[in-house]
Amino acid sequence: MAKVFNVDSSFDYGMLAGASCAFGVFDGVHKGHCFLINQAKQTAAENGGISVALTFDIDPDERFHADRLKKLMTNERRIAALSQTGVDAVVVLPFTPEFSAQSPEGFLKTTFADSVPYALHVGCDFHFGARAAGGVGDLRAWADKRGAKICAHDLKSADGKPITATRIRLLLADGKCEEALALLGHPYSFEGTVTKGRGEGTDMGFSTANIELPGMMQTLGEGVYAAWATVDGVRYKAAMSMGVAPTFADATATCEVHILDFSGEIYGDVIEVEPVHFLRPMMKFDSLDALIATVMDNISWVRENLREETC
Repeated sequence: MAKVFNVDSSFDYGMLAGASCAFGVFDGVHKGHCFLINQAKQTAAENGGISVALTFDIDPDERFHADRLKKLMTNERRIAALSQTGVDAVVVLPFTPEFSAQSPEGFLKTTFADSVPYALHVGCDFHFGARAAGGVGDLRAWADKRGAKICAHDLKSADGKPITATRIRLLLADGKCEEALALLGHPYSFEGTVTKGRGEGTDMGFSTANIELPGMMQTLGEGVYAAWATVDGVRYKAAMSMGVAPTFADATATCEVHILDFSGEIYGDVIEVEPVHFLRPMMKFDSLDALIATVMDNISWVRENLREETC
């Protein structure tokens, strides 16, 4: 696991001199991101320098569009995932209002100080500086004066379409977990703290763990899914719903998870949920019996069909 360096007054910019850097937000750490990172590792091996994943402490859109932002990972999970990609170091820049307001030239000066990387790997659509005014052409002009190499990559999937976090978010919003997985290269999952719920599930024979997610982490579309739930390091089959069930319109929980073959007390615990297959949309039932029968059918489907290789 790579060491994570937070850029502050004690940070030694000298470590970036001669380094091969993959630069980006890296939400989801998807296949396109991993390609960039692997390219940085390759040029580092060629040059004898270190490989660096260069990123921000927050998603820049959290500062500008927090009300409509949907994320694949929390910042903490994203940075932890970057540290496990095989790079030599992860360098985290604080995306402060002052940092974001800089011109492209000021942005690069703040990012690298007087150190010059050997290579900088970015996507072809990479933009930086105030109002995203800087592009790959500006990077090349900056690098040419300093002897650095800019490697801009066109990150596409097998179907010829770009691999982007936005594309993956849209797939998940449509409940297309399998298609999202193909672009991520790993399962989509989220973590949440189990809170006290309404209690109807227990009365109906299928108790649920209720999770309230921050708005920006509500990326998955509403519906019922087959999933995996990890509790205290143990992985269980689960049936989960995302959104508020119309039958209980006064509910506040954004996610309810029925964990198969589990009966422990987990209020206040953080669990990981990994939705892998869309089962049905949320719906309003005419009777409680109809709701119970449908939920039991969903649970049966999960028990009989969910296999470890699904994810």
